[in-house]
Amino acid sequence: MSTALDSLLDLLDLERIEQDIFRGASRSAVVPRVFGGQVAAQALVAAGRTVPADRSAHSLHSYFLRMGDPGAPIVYTVDRIRDGRSFTTRRVVAVQHGQPIFHLSASFQTYEEGLEHQAPMPAAPDPGTLPTAAEMLPRHAHRFSDPGMVDRLLEARAAVDLRYVDAPPFGTVGEPREPRSQVWFRTNGKLADDPLLHVCMATYVSDMTLLDSVLLAHGRGGWAVGDVVGASLDHAMWFHRPFRADEWLLYDQESPSASGGRGLGQARIYTQDGRLAITVIQEGVVRVPR
Repeated sequence: MSTALDSLLDLLDLERIEQDIFRGASRSAVVPRVFGGQVAAQALVAAGRTVPADRSAHSLHSYFLRMGDPGAPIVYTVDRIRDGRSFTTRRVVAVQHGQPIFHLSASFQTYEEGLEHQAPMPAAPDPGTLPTAAEMLPRHAHRFSDPGMVDRLLEARAAVDLRYVDAPPFGTVGEPREPRSQVWFRTNGKLADDPLLHVCMATYVSDMTLLDSVLLAHGRGGWAVGDVVGASLDHAMWFHRPFRADEWLLYDQESPSASGGRGLGQARIYTQDGRLAITVIQEGVVRVPR
C-alpha cells in the first residue's frame, strides 16, 4: 500500500467524539480549499458508522454549502432519521467554524433478491494500455500558468491510479469536442474487505473528474488552467452492485446541459467485467472569469 493511500485512509478514519458526532481532519486540495470528495466521503463514513453492519449504502444525496477550510477540522453530526425493517436513513451535517459547509442524506438497505437488468458497459481500452498520471501530466505542464500545478495534481491524486482514456480538458484547450469523458481508476494499493470503505473511496474519487465533460464541450481547460471558475453544488450517487475500489472501475461521464453559470455531469461506473456498479449525477458552478 502506498504512503498516499495510507494517508487517505487515515483521513477517512473519523474520530468519534460523541455517540453520533464525529471529527475529521482536513487537508488542502489542488486549490486552497477542502476537496469536495473528501467531505462527501467523510460524511458517508460518519453515517455508515451509525448503521447496522448488515445494511449497505445504496444512495446518497448531498449539497456543498460553503468552501471548506483545509486548516481546521470538520465536525460531522449524524441524525438518525429512520431505522426500518429493510432501510435505514441518515442525515449528516458537516460543520466548520460554527457554520454548515456540507449536507448529506444517505440510505442503507439489507440485501435482498429482486429484478435484475442494467445498461451495457460502453467500449473502453484496457486500463493497462493507458498512461499513468505521472506519465501524462508532465506532458501538459506548459498549459498551466502555475509552475507548481503538475506537482500539486500528482500529490492530490497519489492515492488513486486514475487514467484518462482520452486527453483531459487541460490537454485540449480551445478545441471543443463531444461532452463525454472516460477514466479508469482504482486505489494505489489493496483495501480491507469492509464494503463501506469501498463505497466511501468511490465517493471520494467521484468528485475528481465528473464535470470534465462540461469543460470539453466548450474547449475549456478548467480551474487548473484558470479559464473557468468552478465548484461542486450538489452530488448524488446510487450504488447498484457490490464492487471493490482497489480493482479497476470505468467512470463513463457525460454532460447533457450547461446553462446559467452551472454545468451538469452524469456518469455510470462499471467494474472491469462489465457490471454496472454506480450511477452518479453532479451539478457545479462553471463560470467564465470576466
